[in-house]
Amino acid sequence: MENFIKDIDIIAPEEAQACDFKTTEEENTGKSKKLYIESYGCQMNFSDSEIVASIMKENGFDTTSDFEQADVIFLNTCSIREKAEQTVRKRLNQFNSVKKNKPELTIGVLGCMAERLKEKLLEEEKIVDVVVGPDAYRDLPSLVSSAEEGNKGVNTFLSREETYADISPVRLNSNGVSAFISIMRGCDNMCSFCVVPFTRGRERSRDPYSIVNEARQLFQNGFREVTLLGQNVDSYKWSPEENNKARLNKKEEVVSKVVNFAHLLEMVAQVNPLLRVRFSTSHPKDITDEVLYTMKKYDNICKYIHLPVQSGNSRVLELMNRTYDREWYLDRVRAIREILGEECGISSDMIAGFCTETEEEHQDTLTLMDIVKYDFSYMFYYSERPGTLAAKKYIDDIPLETKKRRLAEIIDKQTSLSLERNKLDIGKIQEILIEGTSKRSENQLKGRNSANKVVIIPNQDYKKGDYVKVRIVDCSAATLFGEVFPN
Repeated sequence: MENFIKDIDIIAPEEAQACDFKTTEEENTGKSKKLYIESYGCQMNFSDSEIVASIMKENGFDTTSDFEQADVIFLNTCSIREKAEQTVRKRLNQFNSVKKNKPELTIGVLGCMAERLKEKLLEEEKIVDVVVGPDAYRDLPSLVSSAEEGNKGVNTFLSREETYADISPVRLNSNGVSAFISIMRGCDNMCSFCVVPFTRGRERSRDPYSIVNEARQLFQNGFREVTLLGQNVDSYKWSPEENNKARLNKKEEVVSKVVNFAHLLEMVAQVNPLLRVRFSTSHPKDITDEVLYTMKKYDNICKYIHLPVQSGNSRVLELMNRTYDREWYLDRVRAIREILGEECGISSDMIAGFCTETEEEHQDTLTLMDIVKYDFSYMFYYSERPGTLAAKKYIDDIPLETKKRRLAEIIDKQTSLSLERNKLDIGKIQEILIEGTSKRSENQLKGRNSANKVVIIPNQDYKKGDYVKVRIVDCSAATLFGEVFPN
């Protein structure tokens, strides 16, 4: 956690931090046209881009890593932070400069920013040809065709049922070892700072049997780890008659059966004991003891939980509409430690400088961090998002300098906690899954342990996808260093 840019507004430990964006890779299967996708934001967006690539592949497109060679450019966007939107706008200007020399080029904006700014992008600024929300990707081929004929293509309809369960994603930027499986879409939580419920709609869960089949296919194709994805995976709830959670809750007594998240975890874990299972993201209100005991029951369900707290103060949590208070959250952490043990990895999201947050309330976040002892965290300062409950009801009244100073204090605290937690692993024997060579040296291999920590070992005769037992011999705040443990 060194050399942080002073005004950066999202920080995470080196190996936990997502890259700014991901792009499609070069693929040449003889298709007539080329597709380039740039994906920003959360893992759900990256997963959605794999669905988009699959849909477009069926309609005559190979992917390319060079946008200047593309016939169609898509930006799969994020509206969580203002900085992400600013980045996308800059990229659109770059792409439009390419379009001046290649007028047949089609430019589209997908995802959350498309949902939020459709009229502005299409009518006011006239910088894109296609605007498509997260639930309308099946329409992309026809919308692109319409754009090629000179018409604007737009579909930002939010579905109550769409899960793309029948689409086999094209794996983009894959290491061949780990893959994401989208299990649900949307969010019903209505946190006051968040735009997701407005850009991704209500919660609906994907058919569990299609999820298990996808996991089984991935294992047969050599993958050894899957991450079950959703805005709030613990809220997963499906029945054969209804996949929309709000409607299912109203008629649960009359449906034939219900599959909850604990049931789904078990079903995926049973695909093969050599297939590791992870999940993200959890909402503290939904991480039940049933889920924790299911994790304990199966060795191949990784002992790691991303449990965003956002603030350590109960008044601020109420303003955020998080539906729990400080003590309730700490009780869930106690349950995790009691059921899964002290070695279970716990990470978090934290927002510094939310509306009206006092200095004492900021200190509550720091003291909560000391109690929980997170392994790593994603840390932000608050930036108001138009359309959210907070933007409508509260004044963004914390000065930027104060937000940055509080964020820096949270970062410093997390740096010391990450190092403290990693030091506890020194001397322990752990099983890691090899993901490839280290970024720093071909003489080192990079793997990940059950608690989602990166472990570096000397490069011996192991390949990607191998499980290796190692002894941890050293650490930094972001990384563990190990040696192969002799059998």
